[in-house]
Amino acid sequence: MYRDLSEVLLSEEQIRQRTHELGQQIGQDYQGQVPIVVALLKGSGIFIADLVRAIPIHLQMDYMGISSYEGGTHSSGVVKITKDLEETIEGRHVIIAEDIVDTGLTLNYLLKTLRQRNPASLKICSLLNKPARRVMDVHIDYQGFEIEDHFVIGYGLDYMQKYRNMPCIGILKPSVYQGTP
Repeated sequence: MYRDLSEVLLSEEQIRQRTHELGQQIGQDYQGQVPIVVALLKGSGIFIADLVRAIPIHLQMDYMGISSYEGGTHSSGVVKITKDLEETIEGRHVIIAEDIVDTGLTLNYLLKTLRQRNPASLKICSLLNKPARRVMDVHIDYQGFEIEDHFVIGYGLDYMQKYRNMPCIGILKPSVYQGTP
């Protein structure tokens, strides 16, 4: 797997440290509340597992499947919900746990959809922010790392459903997804 990386962008330790800091901040901000932390599948699955363990207050978890990539390296622009929430969020404090905010199209669609369900609050916690590709303005309340415009994999992020299990985040060699040696 590692031979497919042009470089390791974020080490396992850097991710662990920043995720812990995000969890502590969320715990402070929601003291006395029981927020619902919603993982956007599949990419944020690993991130939410580490994030919620770092949040020192009671919380609930739920999952949504939402996609606009269809297995490639660029957003298709068509957003679809592949799995909806099991819990109602009306009157609840909701934190969306996202692996990466790229164009903002998917997250913008999701925010509009969830606001119609009348949550008490709706915030975004994203491990990665890639503003160079932003098409829609999306406010990230809790940001892990801002990165340059690279195709990244690992720690839940994938290419063709591979590499999610890497403990670090790395830049995928263009030859891997462009089919050249």
